[in-house]
Amino acid sequence: MFWKKSRSKAEHGKNEPRNTAQAAVTIDALRHTVANMDDAEIIERNTKNDQKVTLLYIRTLIDQERLNEAIIEPLTRCSQDTIYECIAASKVSKIITLEEAQKQLMLGSVLLNDSLQNQWWAARLENPLSRAIETSQTETILYGPKDSFSEEVEQNITMIRSRIPLTTLKTEKFTVGSLSKTTVVLMYIEGLINPEFISIARNKLSTIDFDLFLDSSHIATFMEDHTHSVFPQFQQTDRPDVCAFSLGIGKLTLLVDNTPFALVAPMTFFHLFQSPEDYIHRWLVASFLRCIRYISYFLSITTVPLYVALTTHHYQMIPLEIFSVLLESRSKLPLTPFWEAFLMLITLEIIREASLRMPTKSGQTLGVIGGIVIGQATVEAGFVSKVLIVVVGISAIASFLVPNYLMTKSTTLIQFAFLILSSFLGVLGIVFGMIGLLAHLNALTSLKQPYFAPVAPFYGKDWIDLFIRGPLHWMKTRPDYLRPLQKWRYSRRRR
Repeated sequence: MFWKKSRSKAEHGKNEPRNTAQAAVTIDALRHTVANMDDAEIIERNTKNDQKVTLLYIRTLIDQERLNEAIIEPLTRCSQDTIYECIAASKVSKIITLEEAQKQLMLGSVLLNDSLQNQWWAARLENPLSRAIETSQTETILYGPKDSFSEEVEQNITMIRSRIPLTTLKTEKFTVGSLSKTTVVLMYIEGLINPEFISIARNKLSTIDFDLFLDSSHIATFMEDHTHSVFPQFQQTDRPDVCAFSLGIGKLTLLVDNTPFALVAPMTFFHLFQSPEDYIHRWLVASFLRCIRYISYFLSITTVPLYVALTTHHYQMIPLEIFSVLLESRSKLPLTPFWEAFLMLITLEIIREASLRMPTKSGQTLGVIGGIVIGQATVEAGFVSKVLIVVVGISAIASFLVPNYLMTKSTTLIQFAFLILSSFLGVLGIVFGMIGLLAHLNALTSLKQPYFAPVAPFYGKDWIDLFIRGPLHWMKTRPDYLRPLQKWRYSRRRR
């Protein structure tokens, strides 16, 4: 009585849709397809020699101006025997099965019935829903290209091809999602990229089995080698110049329809600290800024845990002058250093998320006023020390120097893990946490390639663009860890 009764085959057949793979295309079948669809249109027109033509389309998916110019007006003036010769659309295909007709209909095609030839045709007149090219809001730079991707995949391909005008820049189209039918375009430079990357990406894309894909991050989830890691294994970017640069050094790019963010792979941990502006600044300035990012990341995950470790387990290591300040600041506090730091970090994350969810102007005001008012009030109320407010502020500001937003969020989780370890084991807990973090990074892969390259495994030549950004004329070869087919970046090999 506790088990669901299985339905009979006859009952299954009542609810399952009829197989349309080999069904013939008829007016009645198409009327049944578009039943209860208010934006579906079925109209009839006569040619110049009184031949009746039936047109069926989804009004919201097609460009109605092009419908009049490319189909309706040419049909009314046409005196040819077949309507195929009358259509002025550039993409016209013959329809054989009902499944094919339904697919073309939902892709923005107009279906036409040639009554004399008893043949159906599909003319692609899709309505491109794309916004104007705007400046990137997630990877802002002062100098350099200002354009960014849009939600239209064809437009995104155009922006990349304008930067790499090569016939070897290949594009392969895949369709994923049983409900969304999302288009994914794989881009790479043939003869330059390691063929192993292409093979892995093709296999992963062809084996995706899910119903709905609305963003490129959903695609990355199904293609990542380690789904439970806090570190992203695909670089998400909405900048065409970043994709063009990545393609040029031997990587591949995935463009997903209806989202402005492309995926770049394989990537490493060190790519999370690189900015497009690094290759615009003077190399000494860019190297300094890149080093600052690494230092800031280290400070963001260790500053608050180190404060808890020193004030809880190793207060004897604190210099006497600083210890007297801490003693005065913490003399009347009711909370332990761990709970004091934990509550402040949680409050900081609440303010961050609230400022992101609020409208732009209100969010900025909330972030500034919330941080000042809450910080000042908690100090005056005697819940936290003044020193902790300074430490949390430094940690929060340092976390924003990492260019990758996904990395910023993973930093928060690592910081909480270090905080717990430091509360139990002190500085030794932070050391154990760093060892575990490095071991985890060394175990990760992106498209089966080492995530911690070129440090582990070691590629000495690639260090010229790792912790520093060397002069461009020194970067004579592409990164060794990518194993590109064309190693040299010069058109002619120089000595």
